[in-house]
Amino acid sequence: MLNRLKSLNPLFLAVVALPTALAVLYFGLLAEDVYVSESRILVRSPAKPDTSPFGAVFGANAITGATEESNAVREFLRSREALKQVNKDGFVSQAYGDSSIFFLDRFGGLTGDTFEQLYEYFGGKLAIEDGTSILVLRVRVEAFDPKQAQEINERLLQRSEELVNTLSARARKDAISFSQKEVDLARDQAKAASLALAKFRDRAGVIDPEMQAKVGLQTISQLQEELIATRTQLLQMRTYTPRASQIPFLKTQVRELEREIAKQTKEIAGGSSSLSASTARYQELKLASQFAEQQLAVALASQQDAQAEARRKQAYVERIAEPSLPDYAAYPKRLRSIFATLVLGLLAWGVLSMLLVGIREHRD
Repeated sequence: MLNRLKSLNPLFLAVVALPTALAVLYFGLLAEDVYVSESRILVRSPAKPDTSPFGAVFGANAITGATEESNAVREFLRSREALKQVNKDGFVSQAYGDSSIFFLDRFGGLTGDTFEQLYEYFGGKLAIEDGTSILVLRVRVEAFDPKQAQEINERLLQRSEELVNTLSARARKDAISFSQKEVDLARDQAKAASLALAKFRDRAGVIDPEMQAKVGLQTISQLQEELIATRTQLLQMRTYTPRASQIPFLKTQVRELEREIAKQTKEIAGGSSSLSASTARYQELKLASQFAEQQLAVALASQQDAQAEARRKQAYVERIAEPSLPDYAAYPKRLRSIFATLVLGLLAWGVLSMLLVGIREHRD
């Protein structure tokens, strides 16, 4: 037997026989069984329209896929934070680093046991793939025990649901908070404008200068009519009955009417304290108050829209398929791996043999 081995080509032994023997030893006896737990999830939200044929069928108000949240879940599952939360009690590091696992497969068998090394190791055990629909995520977790693979998958889904709920709550809170600030600001401005108008009325002693000016003008018009009638009567008496006893009374009445007309005219347009002087400032304050009230109405309407939009921002994770409990090992493919090692060794041996023959012929 020894002589037969010696008679074999050393290159064949190094490239084919030895790797194949090691493959038989490792894949046949030493390699750990790897179980794969798979789950499928869909992140849904009624807030975003769907341009897919299903969205066209069910309408714009149908519950549709939330692409942004789905991408966030995909990135989160691959992140260190997800691993940190899942491994909070050391479950992941224990599942992959148990001393009963063959050291080549075990976490920490050839490397250290730091968190960063665990993250790199776990990256090879986790796969996030797109399903038949781009909105569906397929989560695959590999472990050396079927229940541990299922448990790790379940923990990842729970953390993903918490993440989506947090993002939805934050979006709703931000939208409502911003609209509430706008309402508070508009309410303060409306209140300030209303107080400024009220103070002006108290200070000027008027309620509405325009209305009061109209009343004053009507009064002046009536007084002028009386003045014209009195003057006409006085002129007639002076012409026809110059000694009439009513002439002094009519003269007094004319002077009183003229004095009253002058007084009413001065109150309307006779200086800084007149109604005409107050009208400009009153109009400015009134317009400011009306504008502030309109702004408040707009802010309140926007707040209602924001609250309705916030209610529609409720994204959530829907589990299409729960984490599976595998009943057989998916890896390693023992016979396939051994055969592949043999084939690759033969190919390498053939190529190297041809190179060596060429080199020898070149030297000769």
